[in-house]
Amino acid sequence: MRKVLSLLFLALVVFAAYAQRKPTPQPTQKPVIAPSYAWKIIEPLGLREPATLDTLPVNYGQQSVPSMRSDAWATTGNFGAEGINMIISERPAISDFFLEDAIGTWLPSVKTMKFYNTRIPMTLLSFNSAGGRDNSQERLSTVFSGNINAKAQFGALLDYLYSKGCYDNQAAKNLIWGFSGSYIGDRYEFQGFLNHWNSVNKENGGITDPLYITDPAVLQGGVASINPKSIPTNLTDAHTRLKGTDLLLNNRYKVGYWHEEEILDKEADTMRTVRTYIPVTSFIWTLHYKEGKHVFDNGSSREDGEFFKNTYLSPGYTHDRTTYSSVENIIGVSLLEGFNKYAKFGLAAYLSYEIRKFNQTPDTLDRVEGLTPFPDGIVSIEPKVTQNIARIGGQLTKQRGSILTYGATAEFGIVGPEAGDIRVSGNVSTRFKLFGDSVSITGFGGFKNEAAPYLLNNYLSNHFIWQNDFGKIRRVNFGGNLNLPFSGTSITVEAANLQNYIYFDSEFLPRQHGSNIQTFSASLDQRLKVGILHWDNRVTYQTTSDENILAIPKFAIYSNLYLKFKIATLFVQLGLDCDYYTKYYAPNYQPATASFGNQHDIKIGNYPFMNAYANMKLSKTRFYILFSHFNQGMIGGDNYFSLPNYPLNPRRFQIGLSIDFAN
Repeated sequence: MRKVLSLLFLALVVFAAYAQRKPTPQPTQKPVIAPSYAWKIIEPLGLREPATLDTLPVNYGQQSVPSMRSDAWATTGNFGAEGINMIISERPAISDFFLEDAIGTWLPSVKTMKFYNTRIPMTLLSFNSAGGRDNSQERLSTVFSGNINAKAQFGALLDYLYSKGCYDNQAAKNLIWGFSGSYIGDRYEFQGFLNHWNSVNKENGGITDPLYITDPAVLQGGVASINPKSIPTNLTDAHTRLKGTDLLLNNRYKVGYWHEEEILDKEADTMRTVRTYIPVTSFIWTLHYKEGKHVFDNGSSREDGEFFKNTYLSPGYTHDRTTYSSVENIIGVSLLEGFNKYAKFGLAAYLSYEIRKFNQTPDTLDRVEGLTPFPDGIVSIEPKVTQNIARIGGQLTKQRGSILTYGATAEFGIVGPEAGDIRVSGNVSTRFKLFGDSVSITGFGGFKNEAAPYLLNNYLSNHFIWQNDFGKIRRVNFGGNLNLPFSGTSITVEAANLQNYIYFDSEFLPRQHGSNIQTFSASLDQRLKVGILHWDNRVTYQTTSDENILAIPKFAIYSNLYLKFKIATLFVQLGLDCDYYTKYYAPNYQPATASFGNQHDIKIGNYPFMNAYANMKLSKTRFYILFSHFNQGMIGGDNYFSLPNYPLNPRRFQIGLSIDFAN
């Protein structure tokens, strides 16, 4: 596999270099190339917000460490495997297709999708690798963007991840490909993408005994060392397959007028007329199609009976299959910001209509002996369900201005299971000069009163069946951010109140907590610098009013101490970093439903996960050498678990390379 990936990587390098050869300029040419830029889409109407180009060398190598997805990432351990963010302010809500949420951090989405205008073709090729033959971790990815002309752009992406894992029966494989495009004209604008993914994860159910990590001599007759691949696991013949597609087509037609202005052409020493199109109103149509397919297979009848408490459909094996699809059309009309001096903001209204379909494992078998009876109150669950949902909404925005910008969106469900739903969110930002630098203050808040996802109310599989009538979930949150560039300080504070919060209990069944739960988080990001010595720190404090329902670590700390310097044209970042969070009752993981259930027996945390690294950049090539988890057995002890029975990866070397072929 490594040879195949290496050959493929080399072929892509040669192709990209050939495709992007600079044309031979004519002697009279004076090319002026505008700077490249990137942006993301703001839902639901497709407004654009600036984004960064993925070419920064700082902390590049840390992206290949599985546990570094956040400052408190609860994961099954492998690169590309399931996980959940324990920083509560950063955790997304449970989606309509919750079976996909656990690997959502590895998948593209509307919120993460970037569009590029590079004027000239750009190709980013990246490859990273770790481990040996039995525990290799490899990832090959490429992002391409090229302009057809000054207004039209085309892009493509390919991301192939294959990791055998450091522990047995833990391999993960994920293939993502996609296309994107945009056209930004005077009257018509388009931006859209098509992404598809196919992920296969082996599920080992965790190791059979944590002593294999904390004290292997107890289990091995005094032998103190053990090969991680030799540690027995609870499941040996189980895997999860996830397939998905995400298609978004955002169209905007602008109506306005032409503005003519006489300007002086200094070279010709004459006046000439410049015509500029001033849009006033735009009409918007967005098509958003999503589909997902989740399959959980377990071929071992013995392990099926031992690991799972209940068996409802098949006593010999498990083949759960659940699919989901959504087609949403949004039509809107918008008065654009800035078409004259009195139009200080943009105002839009829209109507949305969505069709959702769910298809679950049918209960077509006779109730043979040995099967668990259905839970009380459940006779049958419809295997195929279609929902029709309509919403109306409005949006108020001010994206221009050096002093004040703001945005607010309100949406109301009017038809279907989401009738009566309310979603309101907003933010306001201001900037001002202090000590010669630009200080920014941002406030944000929101209110949601929304129906529970269908699959949390109705679910049918071999080992889990539930039928609930959950009430609407209510969430109020507000907070702010203060950014002080002159001191390298950023402070973010957020408070939230949750009512009818849905969680998975110790039996991995969804439950609704009717009382209120309050959460509070405060994060300090402080960057210090003395010459070439840098010390970046991020400290997050968070608390919850009910740890029995919502358990999170009180403190999460990320510290990064490094030297940053140049040797001629070679950029170097050489340092050590550490990720640490306090002990808490981390959730258990259930592979059949890719869910995380509460437990109150085992605390996880109070362990520093440390990396030594060298990130470098020479011209347009980034590369790194990283020794991940180098402190294993030396600093912090041996209790390096991320979830109960799911240890973090042991120490190992990792290397990576990324080439920017932009001319």
